[in-house]
Amino acid sequence: MTDIHDLTAVQLLERYASGELSPVEATRAALERVEQIQPEVNAFSRVDAEAALRQAEESAGRWRRGEPAGLVDGVPVSVKDILLQRGGPTLRGSLTVAADGQAWDEDAPSVARLREHGAVFLGKTTTPEFGWKGVTDSPVYGVTGNPYDPRRTAGGSSGGSAAAVALGAGPLSLGTDGGGSVRIPASFCGIFALKPTYGRVPLYPASAFGTLAHVGPMTRDAADAALMMDVISGPDWRDWSQLAPPEGGFREAVTADGGGVAGLRVAYSPALGGTASVDPEVAAAVRRAVDLLAALGASVEEIDPGIEDPVEAFHTLWFSGAARVVQPLGQEKWELLDPGLREICAQGASYSALDYLSAVDVRMALGHAMGRFHSAYDLLVTPTMPITAFEAGVEVPKGSGHTRWTGWTPFTYPFNMTQQPAASVPCGLSGEGLPIGVQLVAARHADAVVLRAAHALYEAGLADGVRPPAPDATGTGATGPRATGTGATAAG
Repeated sequence: MTDIHDLTAVQLLERYASGELSPVEATRAALERVEQIQPEVNAFSRVDAEAALRQAEESAGRWRRGEPAGLVDGVPVSVKDILLQRGGPTLRGSLTVAADGQAWDEDAPSVARLREHGAVFLGKTTTPEFGWKGVTDSPVYGVTGNPYDPRRTAGGSSGGSAAAVALGAGPLSLGTDGGGSVRIPASFCGIFALKPTYGRVPLYPASAFGTLAHVGPMTRDAADAALMMDVISGPDWRDWSQLAPPEGGFREAVTADGGGVAGLRVAYSPALGGTASVDPEVAAAVRRAVDLLAALGASVEEIDPGIEDPVEAFHTLWFSGAARVVQPLGQEKWELLDPGLREICAQGASYSALDYLSAVDVRMALGHAMGRFHSAYDLLVTPTMPITAFEAGVEVPKGSGHTRWTGWTPFTYPFNMTQQPAASVPCGLSGEGLPIGVQLVAARHADAVVLRAAHALYEAGLADGVRPPAPDATGTGATGPRATGTGATAAG
């Protein structure tokens, strides 16, 4: 029998329906895996085993009666500790957030939809403070390590979610993405992640980073992500900027007419116009993914979208948002912040309204350019990351010359500026055994195109063999020394 930890959400649900497996068994297995991996990778900030097992028992009863509550009834999930989850605090990786000052009685929209559909909540996953950077370490949680080598970063800011999914601690996780925060760790940890079109998944409370911030699924494969999107894209009145409900389901769209990419117009940009320096192993793996798309029937052309790097405008928007987050803090709490966060907040506070509006102008022009580009191409393919995972606990790779995380993430944040759907798909391993991701980007509202192409690549075997070593029975792991961190707190 296949190890429970290796089963996708879709496979779990099939086994629940047949009676081969129960949600209680799946949840116990997921909780055991959490205990095994936590000393190594520090993926969870809070685990509530008692509540999870109670939810699993309730789900098992529904399955026995033939009355599952929804599309993911009994599937173990985790939630990034940026999003509200009823029953516990949301600390956002910050010592400035008091656990005892919260009501703990409200779910974020995506969490509420999962709960309505019967999901089993394992706990909250780690994030850098307020999700501000592309790696996962914080004053509260410590450092989150990579499943393939805990001495290296899991990426961020949804690094805990990526590590949990990669190591079998539940097949589904909710992440957030304001500049690459589901795609960066997906690439570094060898999983799938989708940043949907802005507004497709409702968000509340509204992010201080404004319309750069998206909520998205982090999963084993594209089929699980499509399933999750059918749940979390449900409407919620609390988000005034949400899109109208999608026409039809994502699962059906992914496999409609047999699925596949035949006839899809694909633009392959190996370096977004040469502005990004890409590791040769990464470039070769992404090239193989592009060749596979062509072999599957897509029409592929190597061409750049002709856009300029919007990093300065992104910094204006991002740093201003960070400054707004901490604006209410007094001097005493200011000193508790991550030093790097203090730096960008000080810079963000120095911008004027005209600076901000100038950055919005850059964003609007970029969106216009990409809209025109996608009138000729259904899909843009790039590397997700130009590098593989580097040393954990630092914002930028040592010796890189970069000062901020945006220096090594040139392929991700531009598509937060444009609000387009973008996903990372595992496409191989480096010579050091570290995952590499390929990024698929489509026009706004064309989320189904991204999912369909990603599913075709999975079905064709692109991600085969991209799995981290399983932890041993003692929980000491198989990949190296543990990451430094405070570890999860237990509840219940």
